[in-house]
Amino acid sequence: MLNNKVSKAVRLAIAFGAVSTAAFSSSSFAAEEDELEKIERVQVTGSRIRSAEAMSSAPIQVVSGEAIDASGSLNIQNLLLENPAFGSPAISRTNSNFSTASAGVATVDLRNLGSNRTLVLVNGRRYVSGVPGSSAVDLNTIPSQFIERVEIMTGGASSVYGSDAVAGVVNFVLKDDFEGVEFEGQYGESSEGDDESRQFSFTSGLTTGDGKGQAMFHLGYSDQGAVFSRDRERSAVDQFSGIYFEDDPAANPGSIFEAVNPFFSSFPPQGRFDAGDTRFTYDPNNNLQDSFSTNGGDGIDANGFNRSGVRTIAIPTERYLFASNGSYELTDKHSFFFEGTYASSTTISELEPFPFASDDIYANGRVPIEFDVNGEMLRNAFVPDDIYNAATDTDGDGARDIFFAKRLSDVGNRGARAERDTFRLAVGFQGEINDSWFYDTYYVYGKTKESQVSGGLVNVQSFRQGLEAVIDSQDLDGDGITDEAICIDATARGFNCAPVNIYGFNSLSQGAIDFVSAPSTLSTSVEQEIIGGNVSGDLFELPAGMVGIAAGFEYREEFSRSEFDALQQAGLNAGNAIPATEGSFDVTEYYIEANIPVLDAVTMNAAVRLSDYSTVGNTESWNVGVDWEVMDSLRLRATRARSTRAPNIDELFSPPSQTFPSGLNDPCLGVTNSGGGAVGDACRADVGVANNIASNGEFTLNQSDLQGISGFNRGNPDLKEEVGDSVTVGVVFTPEELISGLDVTLDYFDIEITDAIVSTPRQFILDQCYGGGDDSFCSFITRRSGPSGNNSAGSLEFIDSGVSNSGGLGTEGVDLTLTYSADIGPGAFRTRLAYTYLIDGYTIPLPGADKDEFAGEIGASEHKANWNLGYKLDDFDFNWSMTYIGAADFDDQFLSGFGIPAGGVGIGSVTYHDVQASYHISDSMELYAGANNLFDKEPPRILSGVSGSSTGTETDAGTYDPIGQTFYVGFRSKF
Repeated sequence: MLNNKVSKAVRLAIAFGAVSTAAFSSSSFAAEEDELEKIERVQVTGSRIRSAEAMSSAPIQVVSGEAIDASGSLNIQNLLLENPAFGSPAISRTNSNFSTASAGVATVDLRNLGSNRTLVLVNGRRYVSGVPGSSAVDLNTIPSQFIERVEIMTGGASSVYGSDAVAGVVNFVLKDDFEGVEFEGQYGESSEGDDESRQFSFTSGLTTGDGKGQAMFHLGYSDQGAVFSRDRERSAVDQFSGIYFEDDPAANPGSIFEAVNPFFSSFPPQGRFDAGDTRFTYDPNNNLQDSFSTNGGDGIDANGFNRSGVRTIAIPTERYLFASNGSYELTDKHSFFFEGTYASSTTISELEPFPFASDDIYANGRVPIEFDVNGEMLRNAFVPDDIYNAATDTDGDGARDIFFAKRLSDVGNRGARAERDTFRLAVGFQGEINDSWFYDTYYVYGKTKESQVSGGLVNVQSFRQGLEAVIDSQDLDGDGITDEAICIDATARGFNCAPVNIYGFNSLSQGAIDFVSAPSTLSTSVEQEIIGGNVSGDLFELPAGMVGIAAGFEYREEFSRSEFDALQQAGLNAGNAIPATEGSFDVTEYYIEANIPVLDAVTMNAAVRLSDYSTVGNTESWNVGVDWEVMDSLRLRATRARSTRAPNIDELFSPPSQTFPSGLNDPCLGVTNSGGGAVGDACRADVGVANNIASNGEFTLNQSDLQGISGFNRGNPDLKEEVGDSVTVGVVFTPEELISGLDVTLDYFDIEITDAIVSTPRQFILDQCYGGGDDSFCSFITRRSGPSGNNSAGSLEFIDSGVSNSGGLGTEGVDLTLTYSADIGPGAFRTRLAYTYLIDGYTIPLPGADKDEFAGEIGASEHKANWNLGYKLDDFDFNWSMTYIGAADFDDQFLSGFGIPAGGVGIGSVTYHDVQASYHISDSMELYAGANNLFDKEPPRILSGVSGSSTGTETDAGTYDPIGQTFYVGFRSKF
């Protein structure tokens, strides 16, 4: 009878969820009988109770090792994203080039509820974060070739695992029973000749002579090359959505796809100079001209700068990985175990040179071009005669001045080289107390360090000192009168000040570049320590079977520090002002879980966890579930859970940190002297907006205004925990007698989070301030009172946002999975369909506010699916995977700013095809080859300026493939 139960448990685990999202082994059932003697009790993700009937009342999906091999993915993130249960990742190799930190990290996000609400485990235990201040794990640090399987449980699981499991759990189970030696190598590149990738790995396992000890070791190396915006036609030239320039966007919502091309930057490397009433620049031959046109027109060539010529779509990422695990039997029933992981990764981001202007240096934005030196008025050493003669004294200090804007190409491209190291060690003891009781105790230590050096930035104070330079006609340095330029400031000269020439192409001397350059540095550290223990077993017997129980405790400490150099913290290197963030917390938790056989065919499970945080105090999580075997071919399951998430270190302790948001729509755009209702009244009340209207007849914005909005993000030490309530109800159908090999699951899910910890959206702040009925939000907005350098009067300068326990966050939908396997012809056929229908998804920015629906919007399509087909014939295996992302609408808040109703304009569906074929040329050697995005499907057109566009890609690069068709070949050799 035990074997029958184990057989059913194994079969059901494979059929009802333990199948790959991309491929699965056709030999799983054949291997089942061989495993019966080994398996006495098994444990599934979502429970700590070992049982021969290890069925979960919550939906669980499993990505097998065979699926990982069949995907050809160098990073497990790419494979997981094919599963429709996952949303667009917050950070990936293709959407983080502009991040000031953590560029190239790979995270996952279940149900589009945020990476911080998806708990990542390794062998059932927490894994140290790869993103400072958060709980998000960097999947770059988990070696794909060392993964036995990935178990994915959606819905609340805090009662079993603790905080952060509000959306669900992703549990990476590493190999632990491998013997022998395995080599693997792979090479690939895109059809465009870029995105070169290569990986090599070595895995070995051994057992001691007496059979008591075993250990495994894995060494891996992977390298993924860069992809640049200039190498894709859709993103080779700077462009901007035409919706901003449409007279009546509501009448022509399709203008959102009409690119204004080119839409160059008005910060050119040759410089742009406003002197008096004349704007000067230099032509391509470096000749001064008294006209300037950013994008060309009226007979004038374009003088602006194409930023897309420098930007990066995919960040090059290099990784070295080491993993090991093992165990040793101390007695027949007690053993010691260990797990060790070390990952070293290097990422290199690259973007356009810094756009530098007068107002980055001088408060009034005016640069003097003559100076009173010892009672004599001397002109700037480099200013051309035409600019000098046209200039006037605009600030009343008695000296002529100008305004300039210049792309610092001489200093070099901006970008960062980040080196990250992650170390994790888990040790412990496990064993049997008696035949029905088991225990394990463990200690886990993890640490992630990052060292980042960013280039292309300058010391603002040094740049000013270098600008204030004259011909040394007074022997200022005591070396005699010369016709050479010299810095006026004697103290600066003592620090090797070199005069700065801003006029024309390649104008800065090497000495000036060396003097003003100020590479930025970032140092981060994340540490995690855990001590815990569990005990599980049979408590007593009911008529329907034994009551299983598990109980345990866990003590955890988390620490994070993120610190830029002093110039970056103060914003004096022309970059974002980002102060240091440091914080820590600890938590002590206790839980108890029970599995109760109510009837022969009905089992209930329940769990409760009590936690005591040093930050938010006591919290409580629980879940109740039921599994009912209606008949051999039909099971019903349901779970009700309450999960909690305590605020992370960034959310609690982050000081004001500067950012440059995009995709915002100014409600005042187009407002005139009268009309416009509440929006018009609120806009005209601002002095700068009124001045703009007075000058132009209506409120207008230029290119710099649209691209130059800044703001500060703030943490909140008064945050409390958020609470998530989830319900899942499902049916499992396995009609063996009707259609052998067919398995169907259908699950409904509903997750609602109250007091959700979120930053107030900036568009929400704007809409509330201007006509939304809550002018208190206006305090977060700063507009320019008058024209300032490149920017217009009334244009947005800062929109600040802070973290709070908002009104809520939720999602609702249905998951369908269908698997079928059978012998067809001379081989074995297999197929699997995974489909998710998103019924609802929303955020509530603040208590009492209306829901902001995201279901059906870009990144959260209503319909998503993955369909996999495979066929195995002798030594040949073929796999075809199709990933479908349904049609989606643009963000409704973004559209509302243009008078377009929610759902008024969107993008179509996309289907990606991936294939792989493998062939065993011998028992120890396998060759394989594959293609991803086989038909080179272009991503949807989401232009710059539109909510959801990833800078430099002209699409949402976290949701869609911005690289295109790629091919790869590889081998595996086992001895």
